[in-house]
This record gives sequence, C-alpha cells and structure tokens, in this order.
Amino acid sequence: MSNPVKYHYGKFPPSNLDWPKLIPHIGPASAALARYDGLLTSIPNQAVLLSPLTTQEAVLSSRIEGTQATMGEILEYEAKGAPTDLSPEKEADINEVLNYRKAIRKAVELLKNLPLCQRVIKEAHNKLLEGVRGYNKSPGEYRRIPNWIGPDKLIENARFIPISADKLAKGMDDWEKYIHSETLDRLVQLSILHAEFEALHPFLDGNGRLGRMFVPLFLYKIGLIQSPMFYISAYLEENRDEYYARLLSVSRDNNWTDWCAFFLKTIKIQADNNQQKAQSILNLYEAKKKQIIELTRSLYAIHSLDFIFERPIFQSSAFVGCGNIPKPTATRILAVLRDNGILKTLKEGGGRRAAIYAFRDLLNICEGKDAF
Repeated sequence: MSNPVKYHYGKFPPSNLDWPKLIPHIGPASAALARYDGLLTSIPNQAVLLSPLTTQEAVLSSRIEGTQATMGEILEYEAKGAPTDLSPEKEADINEVLNYRKAIRKAVELLKNLPLCQRVIKEAHNKLLEGVRGYNKSPGEYRRIPNWIGPDKLIENARFIPISADKLAKGMDDWEKYIHSETLDRLVQLSILHAEFEALHPFLDGNGRLGRMFVPLFLYKIGLIQSPMFYISAYLEENRDEYYARLLSVSRDNNWTDWCAFFLKTIKIQADNNQQKAQSILNLYEAKKKQIIELTRSLYAIHSLDFIFERPIFQSSAFVGCGNIPKPTATRILAVLRDNGILKTLKEGGGRRAAIYAFRDLLNICEGKDAF
C-alpha cells in the first residue's frame, strides 16, 4: 500500500488560492443560495413543512459514513415507538440518524446565545454519539490519541493521518479564529472550513457527519440563510469518491483551489435541489389544504394537514390522540384521508394494534422518486 497522506502542517488557511479559477463558481453558488433563501423566508412554519427534508439530510449524511437506514425506516421506527422486530444493526443505524437530528437541533439552540464556536461543536458531538455506536469514544471531547482513516485498524494501511493529538488544540483554535475572520468570500471560507475540519479530524468518531452539519450552521449564523435548513449531503453522497479525493488532495497536493471549486459546485447544485424540493412541498401543502378542507368540511382540517406534513409516517393512534383534534373528529378525518388516497396504508390495524399510514406524496418529493 502507498504511503498515507498526512495533515498539511502550516498550510491553513491557504495563501495560494487561484481566485480567477474560483470566481466562475462563486457567482452561481451565491445566486442559487439567495434564491433558496428567498423561498425559505416565504414558507410558513418551516419546521413543520421541511421536517422530512431534515430527516432526509440526516439519512444521507449518515449513509456517507456507512449506515444503511432509509428515510421510510426512520419515520416508521418513530411512528411505531422503537419496534422490536429490527436487527440490532438496523436499529443502531436508525438511532445514529435520529441522533444527527438531535445534534443539529442542539447546536441551533446554543447558537441563540453563542457564536459558532468550539463549545457548540463539542456539545453537538456529544449529542451525536449519545447512546449509539461511538458512545465510548469520548463524546464531546477532542481525541488525545492518534487517529487515521483507512480500511482497518492498522495505521500502516491508513489513507490519511490527521493532525497529531498534541497539536490538535492549537489546530482547532486556528479553525475557530478563521470562522470569525474577514475573508474575500464567505462561501469560499466555508469550503475551507469544512475541509480543514475534516483534515483535523478532532474526534474519535463522527467527524464527517459533524463537518457536514457545520455547513447549515455556518450559513445560518452569518445570515446567508434565515433558517438552518440547508441540505448538503445528497450530492456528496452521490459523488462520495470525488468528495474524498478532493479532500485528500488538499493535504497531499496543497490543492485548496480545486477543492473549493468542487464545494462551491456542491452548494450550487444542492441550493437548486433544495429550492425545487421546498417549492414542491409548498405547492403540495397549498393543494392539499384546499383538498382536505373540501373533503372534511372540518374546522380541524389545517390541524390535520400540519400533522401529516410533520409526521408523514404515523400510527393511527397518534393522529387520533394528538390532542389538537377531538377524537371522534380525528377518527372521521383519518378515514376520509385514507379513503380518498391522501394516505397510504403501510400496515393494517387489528385488535390493539394501530394501523400505520404514510403521506406518500410528501415522502416521494423528499426521496426524489416514487419510493412509496
């Protein structure tokens, strides 16, 4: 095996960017991000309407690291309340994805009173590893031992060796300072910050997911998006080999420019994709609002609509017992939604077992295909 790539000591932040090569990427990425943010600001109750996209981001970011859980499995797991018919491996995958959502929510809560800093990163990491694989790898604490990326536990087979543990604290201090430094372009700055975080690899586990989680947190905190809802992982998951190769080229070849160009392209493509999906969700909401009001003739039509958007896979008992709708009315509305094809029955109810329903139109938008 060839010698591993080692961390780029003394070369962060880069001083040799080829700006003429980056400028053609900066404009399209910035414009696409601005268009997406413009749509975001027009969406009422973003946390409800875009909740499935947040779950999808957690799924895809975790999949880059090797988990196999799907969005449907995540949502059905939540709907059923930790079912017992899953393999330990599948349940572990699902809980890692759920922790990703918890971690970014924790970070957003902290950012109400804190700058984007190492404390936010550490607390998000602690939440990311809480009770899942990696729980015994010092959650919320920087590693004190060497770490490497490779096919096994042998350092001689490593593809990349991050910064040494004794220089890690200084490396993270420099990274944090760069977050708050003045730069020529914020998106290029974000590209550099993401690559540097992955190269530092400050934790024993969870670095990739945390580095991708940093993207919406940074965009949100500096005001480029009004809500921390930017989904970066779909393109990176589809182009995983190039993603890793570009990151390696930073340390191996000091090639920050091509990495930044790749990342700017990712932002542009994902901003366009995010906008298209968010617009489709908004259009679906408006269409279903009209349809459900006409079908149910109920004062609780909008409560019902918001429920199925926030929880597109759910147990009938959760809908009937949600508390926002009288139970007899909820039972009637549920039957109307099912009988008119708005909800698809995933599992029939029987005895004391509640039925499980899926709002397939919303799920298929999030998946980008007819998955349900």
